[in-house]
Amino acid sequence: MKHIIILGDGMADWKVPALGGKTLLQYAHTPNMDKIARLGRNGMLQTVPEGFHPGSEVANSAILGYDQHKVYEGRGPLEAASIGVELADDDLALRCNLICIEDGKIKNHSCGRLETEEADVLIRFLQEKLGNDRIHFYTGVQYRHLLVVKGGNKHLRCTPPHDVPGTPFRDCMVEAEVPEAQETADLLNRLILESQQLLADHPLNLQRKQEGRDPANSIWPWGGGYRPAMTPLTVTYPQIKSGAVITAVDLIRGIGRYAGLQVIDVEGATGLYDTNYEGKAEAAVEALKKGDFVYLHVEASDEAGHDGDVELKLKTIENLDRRAVGPIMEAVKDWDEPVAIAVLPDHPTPCAHRTHTAEPVPFAIYYPGIEADSVQAFDEEAAKAGSYGLLHGDEFIREFMKH
Repeated sequence: MKHIIILGDGMADWKVPALGGKTLLQYAHTPNMDKIARLGRNGMLQTVPEGFHPGSEVANSAILGYDQHKVYEGRGPLEAASIGVELADDDLALRCNLICIEDGKIKNHSCGRLETEEADVLIRFLQEKLGNDRIHFYTGVQYRHLLVVKGGNKHLRCTPPHDVPGTPFRDCMVEAEVPEAQETADLLNRLILESQQLLADHPLNLQRKQEGRDPANSIWPWGGGYRPAMTPLTVTYPQIKSGAVITAVDLIRGIGRYAGLQVIDVEGATGLYDTNYEGKAEAAVEALKKGDFVYLHVEASDEAGHDGDVELKLKTIENLDRRAVGPIMEAVKDWDEPVAIAVLPDHPTPCAHRTHTAEPVPFAIYYPGIEADSVQAFDEEAAKAGSYGLLHGDEFIREFMKH
């Protein structure tokens, strides 16, 4: 049996008064995800272990069965793996957002719509002005980039910028958790302030402001760590002889690389509401034809949740259902070798909260011959009655890979 996990990042939400007290998954028209729930078995999954920040790097690697107490090193090393940066043992790798600061406050974590080609100009400029033998900036995708500090200490308190929109940036700067990390914290804070001076009058930002767009006027480093030790999925699950990950997000590419999966890039995959759903679905089907396992990750709902945009988030959920889940189900339904399908979010990104939370998320699993439970729809409330109950840690992936 082949296996595919379809992951709608941040798709889960809280009940919304304007939607009649329903969550977005309850309110959205999702006939294909509902079909998986109705024909399959359901449950809730605690993707974020106690004591961990509810980041996508934690939740997605936990879904794949990795024990966060053993492998967690933050987003930075995952970004590095994604873009092919080999880390030395003493390299501290940090996620480096390009953000917009307005009136001394973090306006947003992403500068609105920032194209990778624009960001590359700014990251190369920062490397020229601030980089040296110890400090190196690398271009990633859109607003998501990489900062590597040789000999940096990872014991830092860094605030994810998407957690604090509207907050004075100076209240959120890097703090050392141990005395030995103070030098690294001071270095990173200096880079933040110097980047603001350099980027304020950069021609690209002046042009963006003239066009009414948010300037990318500061870096924001966070999620730092060293190279993680992750056992490939092909070792843990011998039934996976070859697998693939499909995503527009660097950190998921990084998880995929460390997990031993082939990274498949899809033209037009943006990580936003306008991503190429059809292209990702087609790539997933082709990867299943050639291999045994696919992890299809779609970011759009998470970004809409960070923006607090209920209408847009509903649209992204319905697009995922109609333009990816449905076509995949239709394509594989008559294959000689059956395909197991799982659908779930990694964590909630409630529109009312505009950042990640750690509550359990719903999941549904279907494969030909499965004994269905009583659940009739895919959402946070319905899944609580599912026959799997509440799962933790690697229980989900082990259950999924049993068949």
